[in-house]
Amino acid sequence: MAAIKPKISVEYTGNATIMTFTDERILEERDIQALQESVMSVVEQAEQINLVLDFRNVRFLSSAVLGLLIRVSKKVYERQGKLRLCNIDPKIYEIFRITRLTKVFDICKDLESATSTGGKTAG
Repeated sequence: MAAIKPKISVEYTGNATIMTFTDERILEERDIQALQESVMSVVEQAEQINLVLDFRNVRFLSSAVLGLLIRVSKKVYERQGKLRLCNIDPKIYEIFRITRLTKVFDICKDLESATSTGGKTAG
C-alpha cells in the first residue's frame, strides 16, 4: 500500500510556522492520521514553535479532526509554544463555538492576524 500523502503545506516565516490544509474535506481516518503525523513532526522539530494552522481550503471536517487539534494543542503548549487557527469556514467555526473549543483555541479571522503579535480577532 502506498503511503498517504498528507494534504498539508508548510511554510516557515520569520515569526511563525504556517501549516495550510490543502483539502476541502478532512473526513477519512487515514487522512487525519497522516495529518497528525505531519503536524506532530513539525512541532517536535521546533523549540517554542509559533504554529498557525490555516483552514482556508477546508469546507468539511469530521469530529476526529477536533481531537487531532486538541492533541496538537497539548503538544505545542508542552513545548511552551503558541498555536493559532485561522481562516475557518463559518459553518466549521459554528462547530467550534457549540463545542466551546473557541475557548480552547486562539482563532483568528485571517492569516495576517494569526501571524501578527496581537491576540484574538475572531469570536
